[in-house]
Amino acid sequence: MAYWPVPFTYAMAVVCIDAACERARRGDALPFAVTEKASGELTGWVMLLRDEDNRRRGSLGYWLGEKHHGKGYMRELAPAALAAGFDLLDLDVIEAAVQPGNAASIAVLRACGMKPTGEGMVYAPARERYELCHFFEIQRPHSLA
Repeated sequence: MAYWPVPFTYAMAVVCIDAACERARRGDALPFAVTEKASGELTGWVMLLRDEDNRRRGSLGYWLGEKHHGKGYMRELAPAALAAGFDLLDLDVIEAAVQPGNAASIAVLRACGMKPTGEGMVYAPARERYELCHFFEIQRPHSLA
């Protein structure tokens, strides 16, 4: 997890959730809590965030608890989140960054139709360092334009 340090305390979660809700109120983000359908258990988090410099671009980020990996949650969720970003945030392009060794996330992004656009260094606050990431993006489908 590049963005949330371990251990991630309750107080840290409250700050993160409050900030996401404020961004959503301003129309700059779509935060989603991911829950299992049957139990309602929190399994992860998805966030679409509008780019501050180009309000027609956004970024997709997500986290899924380890015990929920490999169950298809993100393959189900990511396309819905992208569609919401195009529709509700009126974005033209959505990007995502993924570490080169994260084959599962790369597969999710490709399954959503996201195309590789390059690589670069991204700051990982949880580890307090910059790390190499691959970038993917998808443009608004013509039917939504």
